[in-house]
Amino acid sequence: QVQLVESGGGEVQAGGSLRLSCAASGLTFKNYAMGWFRQAPGKEREFVAAIRRSYITYYADSVKGRFTISRDNAENTVYLQMNSLKPEDTAVYYCAAAYGSGWPRTGNEYDYWGQGTQVTVSS
Repeated sequence: QVQLVESGGGEVQAGGSLRLSCAASGLTFKNYAMGWFRQAPGKEREFVAAIRRSYITYYADSVKGRFTISRDNAENTVYLQMNSLKPEDTAVYYCAAAYGSGWPRTGNEYDYWGQGTQVTVSS
């Protein structure tokens, strides 16, 4: 079965950095766009970033210039490098996989989800 396993979360001070990883198995990774979403307490899940099969990337305005998404098809892994972190970035971060060649930005466009990893940014 398909599994997406996130890692790399933790607690960091404002201005710091974290790198999240998401290891995928049970699917043909190169055929999927991969995305990162986050959900803060009491808030709805929101789109953070995604990378298409073609390696084209796109981001939410709130993280543009601070976060970088990348993928390694040989390792079936997607990464999210997060720099200049702010307390408002605190959330559970989820990776997700969307089959095909579109520009998936909403949760219901994604087929598979990981369990999430907590990121906490203290001021």
